[in-house]
Amino acid sequence: MPFAADVSEVSDAEPGEAPVGGDALVEVAYATPTHQRIVTLAWSAGLTAREAVMRADLPAYFADLDESWLASAPLGIFGERLAQPEQRELLPGERVEVYRPLRIDPKQARRERAARRPPR
Repeated sequence: MPFAADVSEVSDAEPGEAPVGGDALVEVAYATPTHQRIVTLAWSAGLTAREAVMRADLPAYFADLDESWLASAPLGIFGERLAQPEQRELLPGERVEVYRPLRIDPKQARRERAARRPPR
């Protein structure tokens, strides 16, 4: 199955700066193995990472996504996990990422793959 990406109004701004000729924006990103959604929101002073995720209305794009889970889901900015997303105020141009839980422990997955391989 091909990977589908939905992106709306992508900004060329670097983190911490407003886009040229436009309003300041932030992005919220969520991805499954087959689908990605990046929602662009207007930035406002004091907007936190968690507030941006809740405003992005991701359950409208992912039927199996529970809004109550999003209220406590792990978040990061450009690959760096946030310890306190409710308190982290965003800068214009930043992208908040919603991290999904692992389906299986990576070590366990490796053991299972090794068990299926024929002996050398």
